[in-house]
Order: sequence, then structure tokens, then C-alpha cells
Amino acid sequence: MSLLKITRLGHPKIRQGAEQVSTEEMHSRELQRLIDDMVETMRDAHGVGIAAPQVHVSKQIIVIEVSPENPRYPNQPAVPLTVLLNPTITDHAETMEDGWEGCLSVPDLRGLVPRWTRVSVRGLDREGHAVQLEAEGFFARVIQHEVDHLHGRVFLDRLPELKTLTHLREYEQFWKG
Repeated sequence: MSLLKITRLGHPKIRQGAEQVSTEEMHSRELQRLIDDMVETMRDAHGVGIAAPQVHVSKQIIVIEVSPENPRYPNQPAVPLTVLLNPTITDHAETMEDGWEGCLSVPDLRGLVPRWTRVSVRGLDREGHAVQLEAEGFFARVIQHEVDHLHGRVFLDRLPELKTLTHLREYEQFWKG
């Protein structure tokens, strides 16, 4: 496994839509290595999710894992490693909730983003088996954030206003808690 370079805001790849993973690609050694490298990159950067466009690959792949030890998102409920290929949000709650978000592709910034409180998502696992997930709270937020990346969107696009956009150090000092 190896660490991948994270695509930053401003690079064209971060705004492109990602292509679906084909059946032929599904079981390839290259795709499985990419998934492993995405997981390693996410963990090394203390992220809770990463999408393939964030590592310069225009494919519909997201990986998510939330650990209570993660210094960027402490005190969040644990989510085991989740790999989704070609994910689609199929249903969502009617209620939305504001929550602080950051992004590995938009380093050192946070903003208060409204997201649905519950989502249903359909996709494939890394072996190509159909998966249907129901997620609430922080897990639902992370899924929405990562699926946005597959459509060329970043959390900044979801900010209703820029008044909550803050640098990480100021977030820690004035907004956290």
C-alpha cells in the first residue's frame, strides 16, 4: 500500500463528475490496490472519508471509517470501514441539520453545512456485491459529503452563507464545543 496525493480545491479533477466503476474493473488488482491506498491515505490524513476524485481518480469510489481516536473528529460514533462503489442516495429524511464540516481537499477550513439527518444509499462493496445502507447523524453526513465529491461538489458549495467559514485554528478557539 502507499499514500496517494490528495487533490486540492482548484485542481480540475475535484470539480469533474466521476465515472462509474465497470464490472470489468471491479475485480482488477489495480482497483483493489487503489481502494487499499485510499484507505491508507484517509487514515494517514486523519480523515473520516475520502472519494476517488480526491486522489486524482475520476471513479465513483468512496471509503469511510470513523474512529473515536480520530483527532479531527473526536467523540463521533464509530463507523467501521465502509467501501462503496457507484453509490447513489436513494432516500433521505425530510429534516436537515447544520453541522461543522472540513475536507481533506480544502485543508484548514471548516464551515457549518446543512445535511439530511438520515440517508439510504445503494451501491456495491469492493467485491461487487449489492449493498443497501441506512445511515443517520454523522455517518449520514459523511456519506453525503463523499457522494458530493463524485458529482464535482465540495462542502463549500453547500454553505448557505459564508459567515461560518472559518480557519481550523479559529474554529478550535471560537466555535468548537
